[in-house]
Amino acid sequence: MNVDPAVIEDIRALSRALVRDWGFMGGAFAGTDLSPSAVHALIEIETGGLTARELGGRLRLEKSSVSRMLCKLVASGDVSEAPDAADGRVKVLSLTAEGRGRVAAIHAFARRQVAGALERLGAGEDRIVLDGLRLYSKALEGRSDASGNASAIEIVAGYHPGLVARVTDMHMRYYAREHGLGRPFEALVAGGLADFCPRLDNPRNGVWTARRDGTIVGSVAVDGEDMGEDVAHLRWFIVADGLRGGGAGKRLLDAALAFVDGHGFAETHLTTFAGLDAARHLYESRGFVLAEEAVGVQWGKTLLEQRFVRRRA
Repeated sequence: MNVDPAVIEDIRALSRALVRDWGFMGGAFAGTDLSPSAVHALIEIETGGLTARELGGRLRLEKSSVSRMLCKLVASGDVSEAPDAADGRVKVLSLTAEGRGRVAAIHAFARRQVAGALERLGAGEDRIVLDGLRLYSKALEGRSDASGNASAIEIVAGYHPGLVARVTDMHMRYYAREHGLGRPFEALVAGGLADFCPRLDNPRNGVWTARRDGTIVGSVAVDGEDMGEDVAHLRWFIVADGLRGGGAGKRLLDAALAFVDGHGFAETHLTTFAGLDAARHLYESRGFVLAEEAVGVQWGKTLLEQRFVRRRA
């Protein structure tokens, strides 16, 4: 099916308007003082029997983000944790009486919001809205599945056999094709990884891989030694072909930055080059700022090299 570009832009504009109208841009959400992710978490927990890991899969959130959110919900008295009957190491989540009251209020608010909007429509148009949303949701779900949605990919900390070869391969497949980088770049990536992996015994060094069906499909590392005692070096951030844009990169970067913040590094540096616009947008959304750029040849080709810095809040 060939889609009219004008229709695409109209749907994008309407989607942005819906996000604003529903309160996702800040302020009160669903009549509460909670974030949108916390509201959705309470609704999912209401169904019963969920663990933190299962909740993260449903919400497509990284483990550390779920952990921080649950700590707040437990502290506020909305959620309780209890050992699973079959495995005491696993905590099962449930709503407290206060949490059930809060979720009931959320449902009531949402029903009033939907009903108020539908009452402004003509006869039969409510069914048109329902059918349209159902079709669009199904189409989005199919797109996410095709590109490897975030819930199907697991973020794992630590070394994994074959990491050096696989991470080097992902870099070369992308950078050779898109930017013409060759043998010097491959040697630089492989050599750097070979030097870094033996140093993973240092607790201030870390590596994370995104895995799908046991295969490494993304990576990122934090080198806490090579730039000075209080500076973290973000390295080897890559997501495999066909999976970019599905959320795995964001989850990898968030895991690495949570490690950085947990160890109290004053600054985090990364080096890259101009033209990687999607990656730059992601870096800047996480607090990185362009600190320096100059023409260089460290990757085996003349490029406008850049250094980004993220300072501790």
